[in-house]
Amino acid sequence: METFSKQCPYCNGELEIERLRCSSCDVAIEGRIGIPRLARLPAEQREFIELFVRSSGSLKAVAEKLNISYPTVRNRLNQVIEALDREEHEDQEQRKQILDDLEQKRISVEEAVQRLKEL
Repeated sequence: METFSKQCPYCNGELEIERLRCSSCDVAIEGRIGIPRLARLPAEQREFIELFVRSSGSLKAVAEKLNISYPTVRNRLNQVIEALDREEHEDQEQRKQILDDLEQKRISVEEAVQRLKEL
């Protein structure tokens, strides 16, 4: 699995995607592109999710493949769920802040729409 981090290795700020390019026709899309929620998880959790899916959602099969106990696998799944819940809560807080900024006329409608699209 590829290595990916949501944090800058120099200042720990949040990394953003700015450009996507088609390797076939060379068309590029530029702008602030949000990182999908699953991609924001640590590599270990993304690898666990992949194994879980490849195991058809069987915690028992995951435990066997990793040679660890079922309760340990269940704990790892709970950690992934908690991380996703935190990400969702953060996204909701950002949406609320954008709408508050719009209501208080700190940003324009266009800027609010753009920010909401980036989430």
